Amino acid sequence: MLILALDLGLSKSAVCVMDSETNAVKHGTCRTRACELTKLFERETPELIVVEISPLAAMVHDLAVRLGIQILVADTTQDAWRWRNVKRKTDRDDALKLAKLAAVGQINPVYIPAAPMRQWRQLVEYRASLVGERTRSKNRIRQLVLVHTGEHLPGGKLAWTLKQRQRLAELAQPLEDCGANELWRGQLALELMHLQQMENLVHQVEARLDRLGRADSRVQLLQTLPGVGPRVAEAIVTSLDQAGRFGNRRQVAAYAGLTPRRYQSGKMDRTGRISKRGRPLLRKLLTQAAWQAVARDKQFTELFERVTHGCRERRKIAIVAVMRHLLVVAWAMLRDERRYRPSVLARAA
Repeated sequence: MLILALDLGLSKSAVCVMDSETNAVKHGTCRTRACELTKLFERETPELIVVEISPLAAMVHDLAVRLGIQILVADTTQDAWRWRNVKRKTDRDDALKLAKLAAVGQINPVYIPAAPMRQWRQLVEYRASLVGERTRSKNRIRQLVLVHTGEHLPGGKLAWTLKQRQRLAELAQPLEDCGANELWRGQLALELMHLQQMENLVHQVEARLDRLGRADSRVQLLQTLPGVGPRVAEAIVTSLDQAGRFGNRRQVAAYAGLTPRRYQSGKMDRTGRISKRGRPLLRKLLTQAAWQAVARDKQFTELFERVTHGCRERRKIAIVAVMRHLLVVAWAMLRDERRYRPSVLARAA
């Protein structure tokens, strides 16, 4: 088999072409541009292309699929990718290592969704980053008012009512008009403008996400789950994509980083904290949904209480268990294309 391995760089990539039968190796470089990579693939005619997971891996994946060439995108979190006690590590060495691991079947492949799904996923992530910046802006406003007036703004949404915003606007002044002792008023004016901009962007993105969700039956289906709204549903759909690619519930939980780490050596067999692999945003939203599910649904409440055993110190462990079951049930619903029923929990779990 002729294997073409790429160590992708932003401007230039290291290329290793390896014949797995004769072990003949040829090295080179290529500009990381779609047109240049296409020429490389057509010239070398490999049977398999291998790249590491990176922001550019999706572009190479799409090129290979379009040309009808098999491609593997390698998960680099495994032990085989750790460089220990080496005197040299170069892009050329990385490309050769990719080719060698692919030749012996030691590549753990990463699933690459289709381009529309990737862009939907990116929009979900973008919305989360905007919400985070909006929260940071609100916190900076709170701090400015507290430090310079000694006043605590009301908690939660009460601080951002129309009446409160008008009062904050009265405290603010254009920065160029502020004296040396009132620069904070100019900073407050700029921060209020920034907050308004963030809120406008969040509104635009959420409006588009809502339209995408209404057009997708999977998002609508998952909203029948207790505690799952449109934001959680779209995060699950864009993360799992094709439910059929998971063989069992453990694979689903492991994909989201909700399975415990395990260390076994001799007589030692220790189970640790969850791995936290996968997308942090999915776990964050599942945490919020899990607390809502515990409050609203008897099945999830019983699961939570069964894990806590009445011990307050076990609440975090219990909510992780609820998160895992919630995700597994969501996966089972997507797989079977069925609405939520309490009995689904027992079968899926």
